[in-house]
Amino acid sequence: MKMEDEARKSQTAIRCAKAAILLSSLSNRNMKATIDNEDEEKEMMKMEIAGLQLVLVRERMKSKKIELCGLMEVVLEDSIISKLCILYLCFEFQ
Repeated sequence: MKMEDEARKSQTAIRCAKAAILLSSLSNRNMKATIDNEDEEKEMMKMEIAGLQLVLVRERMKSKKIELCGLMEVVLEDSIISKLCILYLCFEFQ
């Protein structure tokens, strides 16, 4: 579980770094590019940044779902064990 979380965090960090690089290069290219190419490059970078942001949101949602499933598993196991203990005690003291 920890390895998966670390892998997910590293992938997320890589994606954030890519988005930051794209944003910084967007401002650098404004000065160098011609007007026609500038608009195309901006649109392409904006689309790529939007795609990376969507992927980042999906990864966060997956992470939250995994955490929730783990919590539910612990709660269910605890309730089953407590019910079995109660059942055992009921039969033991009859």
